[in-house]
Amino acid sequence: MNAPVRIEALPRFASALKAIESLKPGEPLYLVYPDKFAAAANTFLTGFPGDVLYAVKANPHPIAIQQLWAAGIRHFDTASLGEIEIVKNLFPDAICHFMAPVRLPGQAKLAFEKYGVTDFVVDSQTELDKLLAETGNPKKLRIFVRLVAQLGGALLEMSSKYGCSPEEAAKLLHKVKASGAAPCLTFHVGSQCLSPFSYAQAIEIAQRTITLSGVEIAALDIGGGFPTSYAGQEAPPYHWYFDMVKEALNTLGRPNLAVMCEPGRALCAQGISLVTQVVMRRTDRLYINDGIYGSFDEQRFVSFDEDYPPSAITLEKNKARLLTGEKRPFRVYGPTCDSADKLPRPQMLPDNIANGDFILFDAMGAYTVSSRSNFNGYYPDSWAVIE
Repeated sequence: MNAPVRIEALPRFASALKAIESLKPGEPLYLVYPDKFAAAANTFLTGFPGDVLYAVKANPHPIAIQQLWAAGIRHFDTASLGEIEIVKNLFPDAICHFMAPVRLPGQAKLAFEKYGVTDFVVDSQTELDKLLAETGNPKKLRIFVRLVAQLGGALLEMSSKYGCSPEEAAKLLHKVKASGAAPCLTFHVGSQCLSPFSYAQAIEIAQRTITLSGVEIAALDIGGGFPTSYAGQEAPPYHWYFDMVKEALNTLGRPNLAVMCEPGRALCAQGISLVTQVVMRRTDRLYINDGIYGSFDEQRFVSFDEDYPPSAITLEKNKARLLTGEKRPFRVYGPTCDSADKLPRPQMLPDNIANGDFILFDAMGAYTVSSRSNFNGYYPDSWAVIE
């Protein structure tokens, strides 16, 4: 295994403009903002009433994990053995939670025996039986039964694939308790959830499940979904979510209940920007060096109708400056030969943008690095730090 890239080895600049001046990047360039990672982590660590698990799937790059560890994050929502290995190879003392409801055969066994993972999720009797058989020591486990929480308010729903009804969950809680494991509940309201009230609704579903089962749960994991702000869409402030969660938790009447959350996007989105270059302008079309098969994969989802904030930058006599002037809509295409490789909505950019100029996209830390592919031989992987 190659040694992970460490942020200490990356070039450092005072601003994105300085990075462009110095590097003149012909390939896409990720810019890392350590202060933004630290601020995001601090918001959750000081505001959320429980353990904060970073959802590694949002950005599993060692640089993102290193930044969040430095900011105080010690718990990680890992959805595969591969993610557990990424985290544990970087930080052996990290606490990983295997929060995928369905695991490949043998993965729970290795996670439990090799990496000391004791938190797992199920949403079916089949997966519960498999988990208990592989781990062989239920008294050491906390098993979270996942509920359906299809409540609206999120751009990307997360309940059509996993989760069970309160009635089904109540039966599973009984079976978890009977096994000797600690019974727990979890749900996921959906990614980029713009409605704090969705969390209160989901906690009410958890309360209904507890009442139906008569089982005292040991922990409640309220999942992820906390949003970030994109172009044209300001996310509600996080304290609205925390206050709503605290209020809803009070209705459970269990003041000592262990509570967890799994922010992914909210912890990493704002901490990374992306510098792209205009390879060719053709009237109102811009062809750039990154696209749908690279850092813009999430733009393929029809329901994800938000854009990364763009700004245009030009180099004049080796000095970088922001392009100003009247803006107009441009269709933006990626570098591959696939005609589907285009951003779904026009980007508003200065009319005088030209070949060789740069487009800086902000809030690019979530579901960009994690989803990029090397389709057609393109793979963005250049990095710098903005101090």
